Amino acid sequence: MSHWRELPAELHPDVRHLIVRLRRLKDRSELSKRRLAAKTGYSAKSWQRYLNGRSLPPREAVESMARVGGDNPHRLLVLHEIAAQRWSEGRAVTTPATAPDDGPAPPEHAPTEHHPKGRHLRVAVTAAAVVTALSVTAALLLAVRLTEARAQLADERAGVAATAVATVSESMVPVIYTCELEQRDGRWYAGLSRTTDILLSNTQMGLEVAEAQCLLQRAGSEPGDIDGVFGPKTRRAVERMQKRGGLIVNGVIDPPTWQALREGAPQ
Repeated sequence: MSHWRELPAELHPDVRHLIVRLRRLKDRSELSKRRLAAKTGYSAKSWQRYLNGRSLPPREAVESMARVGGDNPHRLLVLHEIAAQRWSEGRAVTTPATAPDDGPAPPEHAPTEHHPKGRHLRVAVTAAAVVTALSVTAALLLAVRLTEARAQLADERAGVAATAVATVSESMVPVIYTCELEQRDGRWYAGLSRTTDILLSNTQMGLEVAEAQCLLQRAGSEPGDIDGVFGPKTRRAVERMQKRGGLIVNGVIDPPTWQALREGAPQ
């Protein structure tokens, strides 16, 4: 079990709950941060910030950790939605600005018309405080509505099975995966994913794509770098493999193509 640093005391309990779950998955995987970076596409320094509570991990990183740790990604994503809201609330202005002290009140017998500048200053300060309070109230109402919308979206996501992989995003850190080929029960695996039915096509990326690239390389149909990105080279490699195996040539890794990759003999 890893020796973890104590999380910052100011973290909201919902954020703390998410980070503790991620730490448990990291321990369960028995992966070093460097190895975890290779598996998920996020650098070791990024995971150090995420797991120490200094930065909130993005949604894709949480989903990748769930898959690496063998957990249900939907339950973890629900925790991430809630933690993201708490994280943003912790950096929002939550109290309206107060008006500065006007000083002691003038004597009752002093005619107020003798101090027009002071009266105008008090009116301006009061108006500024009212505007600030209204702005904060509007921001809080917007935050509440956003929380409700995210909660509803999280519930909908939790009821749907995970059948799609990620698509290419600028926030992802490019990595080169290592193929660890082994044969079990007559099927080949590269140590990145055990799927046999997820559809993969252009612009998708992740561990499933890297697994397919390793199997394409083993089958003698070179996909280029094993980077987990389904690009033009990977598509052409799939088409060559499908044509050679007598499959429908569509450039998409579908269940028949997965079966051919898992069970085929190397070329």
